[in-house]
Amino acid sequence: MIKKHDVMLILEGTYPFNGGGVSTWAHMLCNKVKNVNYTLYSINADFEQKSKYELSENVKNVIQVPLWSPMEPSELLSYGKKYYATVNRKEQDDNSAIIEEFIPIFERLLFNIYADNADIEDIDDTIFDMWFFFQNHDYKKTMKSVEVWKSFYKTVSKVIVRDNHYGATLYDFTVGMRWIYRFLIPISIDVPKVDISHLTLSGFPVIPALVLKYKYGTPIIVTEHGVFIRERLIAINSSEYSFFLKNLLIKFSECITKLVYYKSDLILSVNKFNISWEKKYGANPNKIEVIYNGIDPDLFAPSGKPAHLEGVPTVVAAARIFELKDIITMIRSCEVVKNTIPNVKFLVYGDNTAVPEYTKECLNLIKELGLENNFSLAGYHNKPHQLFCEGDVSILTSISEGFPYTVLESMSCGIPVVATDVGGVTEALDDKCGFICKPKDYKALGESVITLLQDEVLRKQMGINARKKVVDNFTIEKFINEYEIAYESILNKKAQEPIFLHSDLPHEETMEAS
Repeated sequence: MIKKHDVMLILEGTYPFNGGGVSTWAHMLCNKVKNVNYTLYSINADFEQKSKYELSENVKNVIQVPLWSPMEPSELLSYGKKYYATVNRKEQDDNSAIIEEFIPIFERLLFNIYADNADIEDIDDTIFDMWFFFQNHDYKKTMKSVEVWKSFYKTVSKVIVRDNHYGATLYDFTVGMRWIYRFLIPISIDVPKVDISHLTLSGFPVIPALVLKYKYGTPIIVTEHGVFIRERLIAINSSEYSFFLKNLLIKFSECITKLVYYKSDLILSVNKFNISWEKKYGANPNKIEVIYNGIDPDLFAPSGKPAHLEGVPTVVAAARIFELKDIITMIRSCEVVKNTIPNVKFLVYGDNTAVPEYTKECLNLIKELGLENNFSLAGYHNKPHQLFCEGDVSILTSISEGFPYTVLESMSCGIPVVATDVGGVTEALDDKCGFICKPKDYKALGESVITLLQDEVLRKQMGINARKKVVDNFTIEKFINEYEIAYESILNKKAQEPIFLHSDLPHEETMEAS
């Protein structure tokens, strides 16, 4: 009988409550890895009522943390603390402790966020000290205290003067403090002991993994899909936030990313492209390995088009409708194709409710360009293994990716791909299997689609080549086997000792006595 280890898989906005590439990856792990039982630690904006996936027997527990709910997570859900202990903690008079103990820690955190060359060990020590403080003190009461607000305003105001960045408003300060408050909520939530913490991005969800490492010496694995910090920089710089808020969010995100790489025992990248970003933010190259995503080629297999699309030049895509997938560029590429092939049909399957403002922008552009009969936001497809076989060609127009399942799935179905050169796309897709274009170049994307739709011989040969490349290199068996080896290897190394013995930790009895 295989000895099973306990792994906490830490996710944000994805599995098991939302779809997408990371959720596909996580679902495969939870269903196929034989040497692990999983606890899912799911960080979401609000409380989620129902899983989108049927969970494997390997999933033993789901911990949900709604970061942006009007109520605190601990007010909505139980995290193992006894109710009377939680109430007792809230009723303590903590003002002196906040002033004497917490404010110095909080100001060190702010200093490290804004420092040009913050010492990574000091960042780690600061997060540890903050976690340790909240073992005996209430998070909400502390972080919403007048003393902490004054400290934040005073400390950050000095930074503004130092860097000559004037113009911050009361609104800016309020939003900035709210971000810090929300991102750090997991530091106050206890987590069950496991053998490994497995992060799915190098960002703020590292907090529960740090708690486990501080408490038990639990090793950390991070799998880098799309590079968190790269995607965060893209999103922040294209946002309408003030300079003050952009600067705070960028610096805080960079600080946390460096901490993730510093504390991780193993960094698994889904492609080689990510490695340069990981090194840039301090990752030790000796910790980095690449495990490519894999799929089931027996499930994603070639088949005929459905009858209602026979004779219709069809382009398919699987993409959540939001900015990083750059559906706007896809729509514009459709217009290019329509000018040559008037009856072309683009079918885009994926969640179109995630970012309503962006979906509205897409629908307005479709109408403006007169593409109502050519471009369809078709919503969720309940049989993804059949999705790509509806098309003659598939398309991906993202401005950032990790190692996209949509490319592998399309190739496995024998459907050639037109894609942007982002992330690890070119590590799967080459010029024998499709076309690679620069991001946002809708003319080149459209012209590549036209070439494939008009040249049946080329299209079929590229489809054959694509299928063969997946079968030879990107199968689910290879993918799962490499993760099983990774889990075993990290546990066979000497685990980091906890900072102190578990028996020395503050606990409910001492808390009640205080």
